[in-house]
Amino acid sequence: MTQTAREFNFDGLVGPSHNYAGLSFGNVASFNNVKSVSNPRQAALQGLAKMRALAERGFAQALLPPQCRPNFALLRSIGFAGSDADVLLQAYKQAPAILSCAYSASPMWTANAATVSPSADTADGKVHFTVANLNSKLHRSYEHTQTERALRAIFNDSRHFAVHAALPPTPAFGDEGAANHGRLCAAHGARGIEMFVYGRVEFDAHAAAPKRFPARQTLEAGRAVARLHGLRDGGAVYLQQNPDVIDLGVFHNDVISVANGNVLFCHEEAFLDEKAALASLRGALAAIGTELIAVRVSSAEVSVADAVSSYLFNSQLLSKADGKMALVVPQECQENQAVARYLQGLIASGGPIDELLSFDLRQSMRNGGGPACLRLRVALSAEEGAAMHQGVLMNEQLHGKLSAWVEKHYRDRLEPSDLADPSLAVEIGMAMEELSQLLQLPGLYE
Repeated sequence: MTQTAREFNFDGLVGPSHNYAGLSFGNVASFNNVKSVSNPRQAALQGLAKMRALAERGFAQALLPPQCRPNFALLRSIGFAGSDADVLLQAYKQAPAILSCAYSASPMWTANAATVSPSADTADGKVHFTVANLNSKLHRSYEHTQTERALRAIFNDSRHFAVHAALPPTPAFGDEGAANHGRLCAAHGARGIEMFVYGRVEFDAHAAAPKRFPARQTLEAGRAVARLHGLRDGGAVYLQQNPDVIDLGVFHNDVISVANGNVLFCHEEAFLDEKAALASLRGALAAIGTELIAVRVSSAEVSVADAVSSYLFNSQLLSKADGKMALVVPQECQENQAVARYLQGLIASGGPIDELLSFDLRQSMRNGGGPACLRLRVALSAEEGAAMHQGVLMNEQLHGKLSAWVEKHYRDRLEPSDLADPSLAVEIGMAMEELSQLLQLPGLYE
């Protein structure tokens, strides 16, 4: 029996150490803006503006808090010693790239926080979370400890939620979370088909793989998550991402496709074997009484290069009360002639997507993260929604408090040399302590 459920989007609140270090090889935007001057205050306010606007439209909106930086545990574990100020100065002089890793604000992209299976899909009827290990990048590989703590604090009722620790931190189980996961269903509360997209297979030397940029997600990781979540028989489909598009800068599947309800919005080059991939999804959905609607974008309409530069597919596809869907895109989509032309035709086509919502997320986009990177999707029944921690739900009051907090604590300019300034670390520590109280999550950063 189908239960009524809403999809909550948990956006990452951009942290005060937001900077452009170019740490993510394979992410073209991140690499192109290395060592540019960032504006953490503007980045956070842009993200909050999107959250507020979507909440005002009636979409269920919440947030995940930033993590405290710098990561002194990382710096001390590799030999930097003395006071905190000594550690920062040594790291800046001897290993500035690693200092940048320790200061990274990348937890803002909560699509990489975890993989989520709603209770309609799981054998035990609980919402399951598996924290992503993100072990392909040093600056992200330490996130899972604090991410797990935050998820356990927010989803702390064991009657409804199960939070699993990250998979083993080895390349065989490279896991980037929901950025390589999608869900197709008739409704958020109905049984669905979970789509696990992978870039490589650890234990098959003959499997296709990219040649230029690394594939961060493995088939083995997807299968492990499905087992941990206790997905029902036939509830998972495993698809390989096209290695050629990974080499063009599609470092996660959410840069080339997005799923919502029974709609898959994707580029024709998204999957290694598109015909077989779509057939697998159609068959799996048919088995649960649902028809797949594939909104495919051809290379003739939008090239992969234009899709990557505009982040057309790193968009949010949201179900509206009237049964249609809204597409949330970065303003870069309107600035790309081919993409803007395509979107105009899409909205006028009479298909399932009939509204376009555009946001200025320039600060995040320059670091390689668009609307979809910034959010983790969690489908919850009314009872489950009431059981989670309410202090992170976005509303007008919380938006006002967080905006004032950002204005008080965030710098409007941050460049690489600022990371050696010990006062920055002190500022961030004080800001996080105040935030934990504001969100009613005391002890979050202990």
